[in-house]
Amino acid sequence: MRRKIVAGNWKMNKTPSEAVELVNMLKPLVASDDVDVVFCVPAIDIIPAVEAAKGSNISIGAENMYFEESGAYTGEISPAMLTDAGVKYVVIGHSERREYFAETDATVNKKVLKALEHGITPIMCCGESLEQREQGVTMDFVRQQVKIGLQGVTADQAKTVVIAYEPIWAIGTGKTATTEQAQEVCGEIRKCIAEVYDDATAAAIRIQYGGSVNGKTAPDLFAQPDIDGGLVGGASLKEDFGNIVNYK
Repeated sequence: MRRKIVAGNWKMNKTPSEAVELVNMLKPLVASDDVDVVFCVPAIDIIPAVEAAKGSNISIGAENMYFEESGAYTGEISPAMLTDAGVKYVVIGHSERREYFAETDATVNKKVLKALEHGITPIMCCGESLEQREQGVTMDFVRQQVKIGLQGVTADQAKTVVIAYEPIWAIGTGKTATTEQAQEVCGEIRKCIAEVYDDATAAAIRIQYGGSVNGKTAPDLFAQPDIDGGLVGGASLKEDFGNIVNYK
């Protein structure tokens, strides 16, 4: 049985002092022995969030990371900086990074490889636009993102990766893919992993659904055979995040 993982993506929200307040408020609400709980926070919030989360079941993740060790890359953050700060996870290739900051499948792949090299668990994002869904190319597009994103990743490494399927048309729109739509694509991702690697790797890898997930939709989504939790945006900043984590 794959252990569920629920990760909050704070995006560009919360100052350092507000981050500490939010972690302290959510700590008792997200307590769980059955679910891995991750708060992926803005870079400036990482150190205070790690400190605030000590002694709890919360792991702190980053929202982005560069694929070089160090150097003249003004404004970027290296994997060593993240691990030294106590980061365990990093979101890679979120659709907002792809849309606003020109990230590609190739740069996502470089970041995934570098994160794994440093023992950071990548939460690798994929997902189609409304136009792509309406054109009937969702599966082809998502499979391409997954295959390129995992190029050069060994089977043993792939088993530790988290893949987050987030249909772009459902992020921050209030629209949620139906349970059937979410399961269909997550199931296809697992088939793709089996083709690239083997059945054992496909069975081990955790696949999240993301896109306007809330406490009401989480139980049905997380009950699906190929959905192993969620990557949660807006609701991760509210008390409802506790309902998502404790979805049973």
